Amino acid sequence: MRVGIEGVGTSHFGRQPGADLVDLAFTAVDEAFRAAGGPRSVDAVWAGTVFGPAGVAQRVLRAMGLTGMPVLTVENACASGTTAFAEACEAVRSGRYGRVLALGIERMGDGAITPEATDPEGRSGLALPALYAMAAARWLHEGRVTPEQLAAVSVKNHAHALHNPRAQYAGRYTVEEVLASRMIADPLTLLQCCPTSDGAAAAIVGPAAPGRVAVRSVALRSGAPWNHRSPHVWGHDLVRDTAAAAFAAAGVGPDEVDVAEVHDAFTIGEVVTTEALGLAGPGEGGKAAATGRTALGGEQPVNPSGGLLSRGHPLGATGLAQLAEIVWQLRGEAGGRQVDGARIGLVETMGGGVSVLDGNACVVAVLEAP
Repeated sequence: MRVGIEGVGTSHFGRQPGADLVDLAFTAVDEAFRAAGGPRSVDAVWAGTVFGPAGVAQRVLRAMGLTGMPVLTVENACASGTTAFAEACEAVRSGRYGRVLALGIERMGDGAITPEATDPEGRSGLALPALYAMAAARWLHEGRVTPEQLAAVSVKNHAHALHNPRAQYAGRYTVEEVLASRMIADPLTLLQCCPTSDGAAAAIVGPAAPGRVAVRSVALRSGAPWNHRSPHVWGHDLVRDTAAAAFAAAGVGPDEVDVAEVHDAFTIGEVVTTEALGLAGPGEGGKAAATGRTALGGEQPVNPSGGLLSRGHPLGATGLAQLAEIVWQLRGEAGGRQVDGARIGLVETMGGGVSVLDGNACVVAVLEAP
């Protein structure tokens, strides 16, 4: 059975000390149901969260009167929300359930992410900013990207977010201002790192039907062994292999993608990911941002929402927020950040890391306009 998206919704993203998990989830789910029309009921729920308390999905759903159906909570690092979406799609495709809610939710403002002490990296204090910084340092050393091209990703995505009222923050920055911002993990400066965010996002998934954005494919993979002998930086091969599976199932290629939302927790993340997806050739990811090819008005816009860098990154909600953006783009409902004539959209979320693996998980979805 082919799968379609009936409706999507999100909360505002950002530090929201006055909004609890129920408030955030209600805003996202209510909007998704309003967009979907029809009954406010589903046959099952998949919820993605990383730091949510035990029973978080049942707790927030109870407050909305959604009880009695199967509820499954998944954790897959930053790809938790899109993992929930992938499982919701499979449940509908296989005929197991007819209408499924995928929910992603996270409150990040209550504490910091600490490295896992059972991993060698964690014991040495190697947090994700440092891991991404090492990837950036390697590509700078190999000449695959320049500092100015990395900064151009930040300039682009913060400018995109000026048109997104749900984004955590936005602004018009210059390359020089990005490079001059406070150093976080050399060579990544503050404006090259995503903020800490609270937020929720949701999607109602059902059978494909006229007027619904169609799910051409969705692929989910976990990371494979990776170490200093690997020819590519951390995360590259996981994204590449997941994308290959998604494109093969969808029957389209990366050159047919009109708009994409990709995992840009740090500027180097977007550069590596666009190359791994095939949206840019080897060594061309940074240049694509610097020349405007991946900006609004360019040949293949990437992260028109502002991306994780500017929209924000509440881990469990991020993937479904990316999905919501692509649905709005394909429905022509993205306002000042609309990509004209978008027919094929792509979502990529990568989460990690676990010692010895090139990521926890990656989800790539290919969507088609109604």
